[in-house]
Amino acid sequence: MSVPVYITPPLLTGPIAPVPAPIELADLLRQLIAVQQEQVSLLKAQAANQDATTRWKAFLARWADEFPGIGSACKQAIPALERAYLGLVREVTEKVTDDPDALTNEFALAEFLDRYGMKLAQMGNIVSQLSPLSDAASTEKGFGREGEKG
Repeated sequence: MSVPVYITPPLLTGPIAPVPAPIELADLLRQLIAVQQEQVSLLKAQAANQDATTRWKAFLARWADEFPGIGSACKQAIPALERAYLGLVREVTEKVTDDPDALTNEFALAEFLDRYGMKLAQMGNIVSQLSPLSDAASTEKGFGREGEKG
């Protein structure tokens, strides 16, 4: 049979820290709030710097005079590019699903890569390059190709 043992903390016998006066306490709380407000503003600035859409919007705005409506043109082109890319993905997956053993020998693998590899990689690259521009343009009102209302 065991009995629980309770240990109490030792009593503080030294001088107890003085309690700050209410005025000092209020001042400390104000300083704490000011520091927290500064931290919030820094975090907001950091989040804004990491927002890719904001950077792409700035990029489009910087070149708006030389390339008017490029963001809207990307927005219009993206659906067709995505459709073509997904068509290639479907074709590749159907090829592999229909005959999974077709890629086991060296010749068949080389033929598969020659037929699909570069097309799929290039279409994926094009979609990933134009999508951010399209997203940045989709939140702004503007013109499509020169003179067309988007």
